[in-house]
Amino acid sequence: MEVIVTFINEKKFVNRGFLIGPYCPIYGYGVLSILFLIGTNTKDILAVFLKSILICSILEYLTSYLMEKIFKARWWDYSQKKFNINGRICLETMIPFGILGTFCFYILNPLLLKIIYLINSKIRFVIFIILLIGYITDNIISFNVMNKIKRNIKAQRKDSTEKIRENVIKWLEENSRLYKHIKNAYPNFKIRNIWESKK
Repeated sequence: MEVIVTFINEKKFVNRGFLIGPYCPIYGYGVLSILFLIGTNTKDILAVFLKSILICSILEYLTSYLMEKIFKARWWDYSQKKFNINGRICLETMIPFGILGTFCFYILNPLLLKIIYLINSKIRFVIFIILLIGYITDNIISFNVMNKIKRNIKAQRKDSTEKIRENVIKWLEENSRLYKHIKNAYPNFKIRNIWESKK
């Protein structure tokens, strides 16, 4: 969703997530937190909306704080927006979080569960294991790469996503054995085309 919005605004594909894969786990953790913390109390839609805002705002603030402390860089910054708290969260994103959280709670999650339970349980388990292994592997690789390049990222109070992405791509091109193997097999292959393809 965020990648699509960024593409519309900037007319190019930008991977906005921390991980190498084209997804932003914070949204998944946000939805899971909403579903688990609100539970089965679905009668009051306003309460679900407000709780979604609270849960996602706390998650976004803590994620921003921890990632900045660990990697000395910010993935997003709302300092220029009205009603922000330390540039980590702002009213402009809190309201959409409430709407999206409510949508996921009442519509998207029940629909997805119906579709998922149509799949044979054994096949479902295999899919789950494959996705889990891929996700864990991506986390390990991404943390390793970030630890390698974080000394090259100047500490600054602003959105550093694209600068970080450039450093990640550069490191992978220079150090990844897998990339070098692919490059030898396919001389015209460039890793930056995976993340950035201008329209």
